[in-house]
Amino acid sequence: MIQKTGYQWQLRQLMAERQMFQTSDPVPLLAERGIKLSREHAYRLVTRAPQRMSMDTLVAPCDIQDCTPNDLLKPEVVSVRARKTAGGETSPASSTPRRTVIRRPAHS
Repeated sequence: MIQKTGYQWQLRQLMAERQMFQTSDPVPLLAERGIKLSREHAYRLVTRAPQRMSMDTLVAPCDIQDCTPNDLLKPEVVSVRARKTAGGETSPASSTPRRTVIRRPAHS
């Protein structure tokens, strides 16, 4: 078994603790700090764990919620099963789908 690290995004929980229940609640507060997000982007920021974000965008919710990045991100270890390859070696099972390329025969 191979262990992989991940994280849980805690912004929604922090907002709820401070009586902020609408995903659009942070929009004007972020704008005051120079972070202009549409309602859709704010919804994603609140409800989904971001894969990439600027440091300014990370610091703004910390300032609004009076917390640190450690409060926003909860590290966790995710167990990944290993699978055997044709040669008998083990490799981590991929949880991300592989892109498939379909090639059509050339028409002559």
